[in-house]
Amino acid sequence: MGVQQQLGAFLFQVSIAFVMFLIVSASEEHKKAKGRHSSRKDHNTKMSPRLQFEITLHGLLLWASMAFLMPAGILVIRLSNREGNRRRLRIIFYVHAVLQKLAVLLATAGAIMSIKNFNNSFNNSHQRLGVALYGIMWLQVLVGIFRPQRGSKRRSVWFFAHWIMGTAVSLLGVLNVFIGLQAYQEKTSKSITTWNILFSVQICLIVIFYLLQEKWVYIQNQGAVYDN
Repeated sequence: MGVQQQLGAFLFQVSIAFVMFLIVSASEEHKKAKGRHSSRKDHNTKMSPRLQFEITLHGLLLWASMAFLMPAGILVIRLSNREGNRRRLRIIFYVHAVLQKLAVLLATAGAIMSIKNFNNSFNNSHQRLGVALYGIMWLQVLVGIFRPQRGSKRRSVWFFAHWIMGTAVSLLGVLNVFIGLQAYQEKTSKSITTWNILFSVQICLIVIFYLLQEKWVYIQNQGAVYDN
């Protein structure tokens, strides 16, 4: 568990630097998009309001699923690490399960929208990464359903696989939201600076909360006085 927690903390710290990189690249892309605006003007006028609404709804569904509910589920289940009360442990587990199920349902709805309404040529990183995420997410569901009993020999392997897939879905989901915002800007020529900033702030808050969970007991113990 110690190694896994340290690895998780490292991945989230790396994600902070990655988010800052994305903010910078997004601003550069925004400048380039302004220069391309006139050449895409005819294309944008052909995009119906319905299609714009569907693209926006698709983005909101995937944001809620992979960039909010999934990380929230991870933060919730981490509360069980130092919880000894069985009743509270059961509540934490059920909250975690509900959040993850909602995330899967919303992601599936977003995938159905994409298949039904969009041009899925899979010639860009957003679509290809999205397909990979859907596959990992549903594999994670199966892994969660067929978990071994606590105390069995396979439990450690199962836990590591469950943990690594959940972490991968969250981090790659965040990445794909940023890529999706770039794709939205290219398709509509609308500014995404505000969305990039808001989303980056959200991710930073999640990372801070994650790191606080990691060090909370240590922080509390700093004020403790021990008898020699």
